[in-house]
Amino acid sequence: MERDRLKSRLGFILLSAGCAIGIGNVWKFPWVAGENGGGAFVLVYLFFLLILGVPIMTMEFSLGRAAQKSPVKLYQQLEKPGHKWHLHGYACLAGNYLLMMFYTTVAGWMMNYFVSIAAGKFEGMNPAEIKTAFDATLADPVASVAFMGITVAIGFGVCAFGVQGGLEKVTKFMMVALLAIMIVLAVNSIIIDINNGGEGLAFYLLPDFQRMNEVGIGNVIVAAMNQAFFTLSIGIGSMAIFGSYIGKDRSLMGESVNIALLDTFVAVASGLIIFPACFANDVAVDSGPSLIFVTLPNVFNQLPGGRIWGSLFFVFMSFAALSTVLAVFENILSCTMELFSWGRKKACLINGVLMFILSLPCALGSSLLKGVQPLGEGSTILDLEDFLVSNILLPLGSLVFVIFCVSRYGWGWDKFEQEANQGKGFKVRRWMRGYMTWVLPVIVVVLFAVGIYNVFAK
Repeated sequence: MERDRLKSRLGFILLSAGCAIGIGNVWKFPWVAGENGGGAFVLVYLFFLLILGVPIMTMEFSLGRAAQKSPVKLYQQLEKPGHKWHLHGYACLAGNYLLMMFYTTVAGWMMNYFVSIAAGKFEGMNPAEIKTAFDATLADPVASVAFMGITVAIGFGVCAFGVQGGLEKVTKFMMVALLAIMIVLAVNSIIIDINNGGEGLAFYLLPDFQRMNEVGIGNVIVAAMNQAFFTLSIGIGSMAIFGSYIGKDRSLMGESVNIALLDTFVAVASGLIIFPACFANDVAVDSGPSLIFVTLPNVFNQLPGGRIWGSLFFVFMSFAALSTVLAVFENILSCTMELFSWGRKKACLINGVLMFILSLPCALGSSLLKGVQPLGEGSTILDLEDFLVSNILLPLGSLVFVIFCVSRYGWGWDKFEQEANQGKGFKVRRWMRGYMTWVLPVIVVVLFAVGIYNVFAK
């Protein structure tokens, strides 16, 4: 069967960026930056994105393009006879399922919030009342399951039309719309902030190392490393699949840099939307995860035309979430089509039903299954699934990709370098070999250890 191909380089960049750009950029990045001192955190984050994210993404793309297979089959194509690297392919598939088991629920929350704000549900409420309304939203099992189901249906419905006709076409529209909405929101927020003295922009864009020292330099560095690593969705083959859909006219490190820049642009622009609005309305920027769902609706209530700005913001959030859903669904489809020789329509139908069923525990985790607290008091099923993906599968999967690409017992450095450097663009240099072979794996192991410690040391 002839392999699907993306129609254009732009489609590849937007699809890959769409997979990387998600809730982590527009929800987590601003509140983590707020808690870790603003501008200094952003600077450290950019450094680690360059030395951590770009090399591992380049390796994933290279493996996919060389093998012309999905993550579950690419190792069989590239590994030496008798080796067992291909077992990681099954872990990649499991990781994609597990990621979507909670991501579809969170994407449903975004759509639910858009509907609520567009209908004026939060108008006139104070922060305490908004918090109560948010908790009620999570505790409503019917709404949570319904919006999760809508997310699953949209995702596999789009993918059913194929790589070019469905996935690439819809993602291009969503990403362009997302960027346009984001620019409009950022400009509006910046104008408001400038009229109020520009404190939000100064907090966010001007590194203040004294403030970084107050937070704790070690805490800021670890937070920046974590955010830089996890924002690109590397480690479970989500990028390898798009490598298998492109030609060899562009070098892969150059493309990884482009995608990392686009991912960073969205994350930084999200802060430009949020911090000026918070400072202009005297709202705490270190309010953590509730910054998006509780704090911002309060900010929108205080703005002229707040319902419009709030609706646009949660359309933006929904598009960011759906872009990741579409990309990961495509990975799941490609894997199962190759494993079971299914056609695309059949794979969409079976996986759609399966994903809906698998996502039910998370969708009900804040309501009917609220008593299930797998990581201790106050935790939810979502927390467990997020922990398994973010703290185990992503870092350990990335470690396997790195070792496979640099070790003579795997694919080997020479083959990786040759594949990555085919085409025009920024190349992998010979001097990078020592860093990628010895330093990069150590950093990933440290991140893994810190992530496990942070969860169980509470």
